[in-house]
Amino acid sequence: MAIPKTMGTEIEFGITVKGDRDFDPISACVLLVNAYREEHAAKILWDYDQENPLADARGFQVDGEKYTPNQQENIARNKTLSNGARYYVDHAHPEYSCPEVTNPYDVVVHERAGERILEVSRREATALLPEGSQMLIHKNNSDHKGNSYGCHENYLMDRRTSFKQIVEYLIPFFVSRQIYSGAGKVGSENRAMPCDYQLAQRSDFFETEVALDTMVKRPIINTRDEPHADREKYRRLHVIVGDSNMSEYAIWLRQGATAIVLSMIEDGAINREVTLRDPVKNIKEVSHDSGLSREIEMTSGRKLTAIQLQRDYLEMALQYAARGDLPDWAPEILEHWGEVLDALERDPYELADRIDWVAKKVLIERMMERKGLDWQSPQVAMMDLQYHDLRPDKGLYYLLERQGRMRRITTDAEIIRAVTEPPTDTRAYFRGQCLKRYGAEVFGVNWDSISFGIGDEPIKRILMAEPLKGTKAHVDELLNRSKTAAELVKNLRA
Repeated sequence: MAIPKTMGTEIEFGITVKGDRDFDPISACVLLVNAYREEHAAKILWDYDQENPLADARGFQVDGEKYTPNQQENIARNKTLSNGARYYVDHAHPEYSCPEVTNPYDVVVHERAGERILEVSRREATALLPEGSQMLIHKNNSDHKGNSYGCHENYLMDRRTSFKQIVEYLIPFFVSRQIYSGAGKVGSENRAMPCDYQLAQRSDFFETEVALDTMVKRPIINTRDEPHADREKYRRLHVIVGDSNMSEYAIWLRQGATAIVLSMIEDGAINREVTLRDPVKNIKEVSHDSGLSREIEMTSGRKLTAIQLQRDYLEMALQYAARGDLPDWAPEILEHWGEVLDALERDPYELADRIDWVAKKVLIERMMERKGLDWQSPQVAMMDLQYHDLRPDKGLYYLLERQGRMRRITTDAEIIRAVTEPPTDTRAYFRGQCLKRYGAEVFGVNWDSISFGIGDEPIKRILMAEPLKGTKAHVDELLNRSKTAAELVKNLRA
């Protein structure tokens, strides 16, 4: 039986400073991250010793050197937050990695909490800039200058599952799920065929099927083998092929459908031929086809539209669900997955309240009609960008949300709570509570460990190899009787 799908997202945000002719993205990112203040967070190291980005899931180590920043740079670029998240500078972008969660609903809650944290940071950072300058943050995936930045999804899988099968069955799913997970984009990039509008922001940037790199020759399936958990038991699938969604519904459906398909792969429940003849070409073709009528060819010679291919996956998922092996949250995902595919077949505009690429396209087309513009207009490009603006009073997605024109999954109260509180049903609870209770004595943190500096004693590292341990149910009694970090370490080793 498939293992429970612990999951999460890592969002790289676009950043610029309006009014700064000498804009330096790295300096701006450092300013932004450090403008967000949580007690003790500024003094805690990110534990790079626990990472191995050169390990490849195909069973080997690639050549290269693992970069480890010095202590001063580490502190300047990283913050581990009390809600269990990591907020940091990744190359030339601010990145927010939400805490590990057990279901797609909580992904939405914690991803949106990240948006709130970025906006608080942005306001604080802007106050430190010269008069007339303003920092702007966008939750998108392209600067329209040939540069793309990612939304990375993470799912824990059973390591015994054949990686070859993961590749074979996931590539067609990723190529076709753009029809509901795409964030929408005006124009094309990266030498792709010209188009007025496409479903997804990232698709033009994928150039190979399988590889380790995430920035050059981007692959549809990333092979990074860094489970941040028991390596003998788990594989963390690091998904780089998706867009940063604004719509809560799109995030929820994307995470849920993907987690279900991964469980099906683990349990051998993919029983139809789904392999594509040319997936790198197909991912662009599907994205450029907002009419959703383009057929893509399977290796068998069969031709299907992306909707039909997704329906194959859904039908297999319904058969799998009948076995009773799916979690409690899955039936609702399956129901909505089917509703969305039905609506896409009838009229995609029915989904303007749920799916980002549709919502954005409707907004742009109405403005074009009202002002007599075409797709090449600078105003259209600006509207495309403004949909993703994290300023609540400027972002077009937030405007639609305030007007009740976007379907909500969460509540504002849940999001506000998730800004400071970790999920209670994963090890993120233990991590977050340790920062709250013993923050001054926390020396370093990684996803699967936390280290304490207790007086003059050597650093005490506590390993957390099981993502579903360290929950509120597991550790609250322990934490409540451990008034100091020294007592906690002693009690854990008793």
